[in-house]
Amino acid sequence: MTYNKVTQGPIISTFFLFAFPALIALLAITTASLVDGIFVGKYLGPQALAAINILIPYITFMFALGLMVAIGGTVTAGKFIGEGNYKEANGIFTLSLISIFLFATLVAIISLFFNESLFLFLGVDEQLAPLTQAYFQVISVVLIIQLTTMVLYYFVRADGFPTLATTALVLGSVVNIMLDVLFLGYFQWGIQSAAWATGIAQIIQLLVLCTFFTKKQRLIKFQLCYSSVKPYFKGLLNGISEYINEISVGIVIFTIHWLLMKEQGNTAISGFAVANYMLFISMMLFYGIIDALHILVSQNYGAKNFTRINQFMLLATVTVISISALLIVSALSVSDLITKLFIENTESDAYQLALSYIGVIWPCFIFSGINVLLSCYFTAMHCPLQSSIIALSRGLVLPVSLLLLFTNFIPSIPFLFALPIAELSTFIIALTLYLRFQHSIKHKSKLVTI
Repeated sequence: MTYNKVTQGPIISTFFLFAFPALIALLAITTASLVDGIFVGKYLGPQALAAINILIPYITFMFALGLMVAIGGTVTAGKFIGEGNYKEANGIFTLSLISIFLFATLVAIISLFFNESLFLFLGVDEQLAPLTQAYFQVISVVLIIQLTTMVLYYFVRADGFPTLATTALVLGSVVNIMLDVLFLGYFQWGIQSAAWATGIAQIIQLLVLCTFFTKKQRLIKFQLCYSSVKPYFKGLLNGISEYINEISVGIVIFTIHWLLMKEQGNTAISGFAVANYMLFISMMLFYGIIDALHILVSQNYGAKNFTRINQFMLLATVTVISISALLIVSALSVSDLITKLFIENTESDAYQLALSYIGVIWPCFIFSGINVLLSCYFTAMHCPLQSSIIALSRGLVLPVSLLLLFTNFIPSIPFLFALPIAELSTFIIALTLYLRFQHSIKHKSKLVTI
């Protein structure tokens, strides 16, 4: 029988074997994204920062479907690996890579042809249009490589090669940062160079990840299996919560941008970009732990190792709470230093707005990590309904409803307070679903709960 460290290895060392590389990888991505924002803000100004950030709804739409394919696919393949059914796992792997490449290519072609309509929908005004257009022409094509790389990254990790996956992302992020320094800092080229830096870094990541196909120890292979089509689409359904999580970010950001534009224009968007980078950092840190849990829970679910699942959940919960505490301390103590990285002029309206926005959104860190963790748990346990309820609550229904409620009926309260209130409300819903599910499992199979 093939040894599988996920289902047979020691709990603590196995958890950190997958969680630590994922955390390092996502920290590398976060650092590269921050450097992009810092250099764009410093060398091209707040307008350029706003031009990139106004595209976030479009970019998150792309990443949403990419994550649905990646996580839905790896969770489904992980269950087959846990059962020892490698033929079906191969089919899921192959279909996932082919479908994401074709989808990303199709959307890139359509969006380039209809970019004026897209910009109008996103609220790009005449002032931002030239900068946004220059960046979009490159990044829309780069996303084809980026989404394909992301799906391959998830499967490489799921097959027991987290170090290779991390190496690829860290190397790509280092290259991205170096090219930002060279293109924006030294040559002082335009906004397109930031997109080119991302594209070159993604190509390097993809090349490193492709060495996975030379590994003799790998469990999954690129092999089309027609019987995998049905479980592949079932996997997409199971990954719908990840789609909701990501696409909701775009919808919420779109709503916030629209409200900010009504109040204070592009300056407010520039200020909110800094606060949004902090939210982005928090999610990357949380996903470093949660991405590991997708693998650990799904494969043990396939192997019927429910006690191991509970032990992994306990470790993940403690780790996420620790990260939340560090984020809260940072937001309360060094928000001015963080803001100065992006906006040098401390007397500017954008700088002052950024500080005020951070002062409003920091309570999100208290609950967001646990909310995403519980959503991930239900996805890995093949419970798409519960996972989707949590994702819809925290990512779309509650924040958008509360944003509009505060704006239209309680204007005396800053509408960004909707975000932490939505996280708190979701936490109550998620915890209730989790406790009910655990009670159901305990009642049916007499398992020990965490």
